[in-house]
Amino acid sequence: MSFRNVTVAGTGVLGSQIAYQTALNGFKVTAYDLDADAAKKRVLALESSYQHDLHLTAADFQKGLDNLTFTTDLQTAVQDADFVIEALPEELEVKEKFYQQLSKVAPAKAIFASNSSTMIPSQLVKYVDRPAKFLNMHFANMIWLCNVAEIMGTSQTNPAVFQAVVDFAHDIKMVPIAIRKEQPGYVLNSLLIPFVVSAMSLWAKGVADPATVDKDWMISTGAPVGPFAMLDDVGLHTVKNIMLELYQTRHSDLFKQIADKLQPMIDEGKTGVTAGEGFYKYPHPAFRDPEFLKK
Repeated sequence: MSFRNVTVAGTGVLGSQIAYQTALNGFKVTAYDLDADAAKKRVLALESSYQHDLHLTAADFQKGLDNLTFTTDLQTAVQDADFVIEALPEELEVKEKFYQQLSKVAPAKAIFASNSSTMIPSQLVKYVDRPAKFLNMHFANMIWLCNVAEIMGTSQTNPAVFQAVVDFAHDIKMVPIAIRKEQPGYVLNSLLIPFVVSAMSLWAKGVADPATVDKDWMISTGAPVGPFAMLDDVGLHTVKNIMLELYQTRHSDLFKQIADKLQPMIDEGKTGVTAGEGFYKYPHPAFRDPEFLKK
């Protein structure tokens, strides 16, 4: 069981990275998004990172683009798909509607995977018509460097499908992390979410501002960035949605308090790196200043 044609549905921060990384490694990729122009811009914006971090030439980067097409029509996007990776917002209603539509138009051969960072596959499998061919495949941000792919199925997932996705992860230069039991947050976010929630709670409660929290973490641990710089990379829309999902599932007012604290920033368009401003201003954030850790 192998893939040739891959569809990535949703080209936000991670979806655009997944689409390009897959295309760069020789797969024919169709990127499905309601705004194709914005999707193209997000993919093109990756060029400087691939050039700087992986030393790709402009010609090398173009080879990836040559394998990538964009569409706003779901039926067109999946008409010959072997594998569909969903990277839509972390909202259950959005994913439910998408999978119900996808099941109607995708070919029988297609395997479905969700990149959801907060929902386990058994929350979503009820919306698809092929439970044996459904699982989660979660990527970390900046996938060309942080190249893990966490793979988690349900009790209904065909073991051969699971293995095919593990093999695909290798093919796109990811390190597959096989999750043997359903776990909200997988491995990475089981560690990361408590960390960033702790950081945001300090901010939401007025204990310390984001720069102070990041500075303390960076000095004390030697880490290259702090939690609020990480959150800017993820994007504050996604962070807020994760907080609301956690509020619904864990019933702690802290998650709602953090989401409410994020909302004014989002309303002002300060949603993170891709917007040019979040907790920091880009492309020259304060934490990159050599003096940041000295004051």
